[in-house]
Amino acid sequence: MLLMKLEPKEKFSFLQLAHYLARIDNDYGTREQEVILEYCAEMGIENDNDFELESFDLKTTLKDFKSQKSKKIVLLELMILIHADDKFDFQERNLILQINEIFQLPQKDIEFYSQWGKAAAALYTQGKLFIE
Repeated sequence: MLLMKLEPKEKFSFLQLAHYLARIDNDYGTREQEVILEYCAEMGIENDNDFELESFDLKTTLKDFKSQKSKKIVLLELMILIHADDKFDFQERNLILQINEIFQLPQKDIEFYSQWGKAAAALYTQGKLFIE
């Protein structure tokens, strides 16, 4: 819903960031894979099945997001991915804090974004149940 508002280059950078986040806790599960595929469908881009955790550069990737609007979209959408597996572990939390430190958005907003992401992830799961 929000990802379509990103610029083309931002979409590819967001996909890399999502893959990085999904793998940072060494537990890249089915639910995270589903969310990433939904992201790709929403953005109209192909999934990057060749993502390599070792070669990912967080700071370089985050430089692609210039506007405050894009930065907020990134954090909101990443919160959906974080909560997709009903876990918000230490490594994921640290990554979000790192991203926010670089983006320089108000720290108090992160908790609101997290709550929104948790609700969005739950609604997505409910919607899937309704159509099965």
